[in-house]
Amino acid sequence: MISDNDLYRLAIFLGSAAMVLIIFYHYVEVNNEEEKPEKAVRPAKSAKAAS
Repeated sequence: MISDNDLYRLAIFLGSAAMVLIIFYHYVEVNNEEEKPEKAVRPAKSAKAAS
């Protein structure tokens, strides 16, 4: 069975790894350049024939 000391070290490691991943995720999100959508070419409106 897992000892208290092993469980403590596992909890510290997993908690530290989670915090590092959270900080890395926020760093990537803040520094992410948003892609600007290209302007869609609108088809010219057809002029209605005057009746």
